[in-house]
Amino acid sequence: MSMFMSGRKRVAAHTADEINRRIAGETVDRIVYYADHPDEIDERLDELDREWDVERALEANASVLAFSGVALGATVDRRWLVLPALVTAFLFQHAVQGWCPPLPVLRGLGFRTVQEIEEERYALLELLSQPDPDFYDDFDQEEMAAAERLAPEATANPATPGDRLGAEGKDTFASSDSLGSG
Repeated sequence: MSMFMSGRKRVAAHTADEINRRIAGETVDRIVYYADHPDEIDERLDELDREWDVERALEANASVLAFSGVALGATVDRRWLVLPALVTAFLFQHAVQGWCPPLPVLRGLGFRTVQEIEEERYALLELLSQPDPDFYDDFDQEEMAAAERLAPEATANPATPGDRLGAEGKDTFASSDSLGSG
């Protein structure tokens, strides 16, 4: 392993296999849960938007410790200045190698990498884009026939949540083209 690691998997490469397996297992368990509870996926996606990744947690902890060390060094005892020196050295080590002493602690607490969070997000979005095979079970034949007469293209190819985004990632579900004007 090179001293100067780059890439998306460098944090996981410096994390104990047991912790990586636990984090991956918890992610899989959540995806399985949301596959059975698709009505809760939007709420989970919002939670993922707010989740702090391990890099952010490291940066926040480092800034608090460094600032505290400077403040204590200036007001209490100059020896406190060793704290920001250590913290910035650890930050540099993490930037270069993908590892620093606080990393195993944060990973053990369950902090995930951006990639791990995004993998869960994409899996949940994929679940949302799957058509529900039971969707039309609630409609009787007369309602389906009436819907077919009103909008034959809609019932022949029903839109799924994944169909909402066009090639540019814009919401096309209610665009002027889909409403027949334009």
